[in-house]
Amino acid sequence: MHKPWTPLSVVWETTLHCNMHCMHCGSSAGTKRTNELSTQEGLHLCNDLADMGTRLVALMGGEPFLREDWDTLARHIKDRGMEVTILSNGYLIDDALVRKLRPLEPYAVTISIDGGTHETHDAIRGTTESFQHCLDSLEYLTNAGIPTTVVTTVQHSNLRELPLLRDRLLGRGIAWQIQMAVPMGRFPRSEMLSPEEFYSVALFIASLKKTFSQQELPVMGAHNFGYCSQVLPNIMLYPWFGCQAGLTSLGVHSDGAVNGCMSLPAAFTEGNIRSRPLKELWQDPTAFSYNRGEFKDAVSGSCVGCRKSKRCRGGCLTVSYALTGAYHGDPYCLRRLEQQLHLNEK
Repeated sequence: MHKPWTPLSVVWETTLHCNMHCMHCGSSAGTKRTNELSTQEGLHLCNDLADMGTRLVALMGGEPFLREDWDTLARHIKDRGMEVTILSNGYLIDDALVRKLRPLEPYAVTISIDGGTHETHDAIRGTTESFQHCLDSLEYLTNAGIPTTVVTTVQHSNLRELPLLRDRLLGRGIAWQIQMAVPMGRFPRSEMLSPEEFYSVALFIASLKKTFSQQELPVMGAHNFGYCSQVLPNIMLYPWFGCQAGLTSLGVHSDGAVNGCMSLPAAFTEGNIRSRPLKELWQDPTAFSYNRGEFKDAVSGSCVGCRKSKRCRGGCLTVSYALTGAYHGDPYCLRRLEQQLHLNEK
């Protein structure tokens, strides 16, 4: 009998409609799909997730605030006893929208800011004045007492502006998540960080965690950072124990397609909730085989032979697949970079 995995954390792409054209968008968002889930289908999805033991649902897009029923869906998530997070580009957030948000008591509202200056952020986002809208949205949210997080996706063009963003966020009670852009969707591989640049960002995160308290600047690396580093332990919010796609996490696309993580490409789609009940999809013993089945302990590439591989399981599956075409062999590994730089393991 298969292990009863639970989708504790779910990311739901409520719409592919977006009012920006970000160069690093892995979904190539912009135009709404013609067959996106209706309000009733969305409410039914929320019921299924609650019944399956989900604790947190993150609403994303596209731009989730472009979906007219976003507050109906968010309210139903809360009514079913789950927490809700909303991931936004910040362009539409104003006083009126915040008045809708406050009664929902979201776990957090996350705003994407990808530069320390107007010029860099707006260029990456493909939208003029988007940087100022982000700054204004932070004011609206924090003034309303809504927990707020900034997500920064690092690439060549904004790497050197991380200190500028640090200075803007310091002491404001805003959490900061830093992640690496991966060559998927619109993002060109030529703009991706080199391993050395990647390591420098990890050092930057570690320095922030050492210098500032959680009250001054709560900072973390995303799932494509980390992995069993001796010099930089717990660069994320919690220790890494392998990719959780299909184990404790789940992604749902706006047309009902399901995969283990919203960052994974279409090749990882397990089915669609319109043609098969979500619980049945999730409990299928053949589903998510890359993490549950024969591949779960099989690492690839330079991860082969690493004594940490049983715990780490090859790092971020998305990075591994995007860069190598193989599972469980993320070439961006802090521990390996440390070894290459002749840092002794404790």
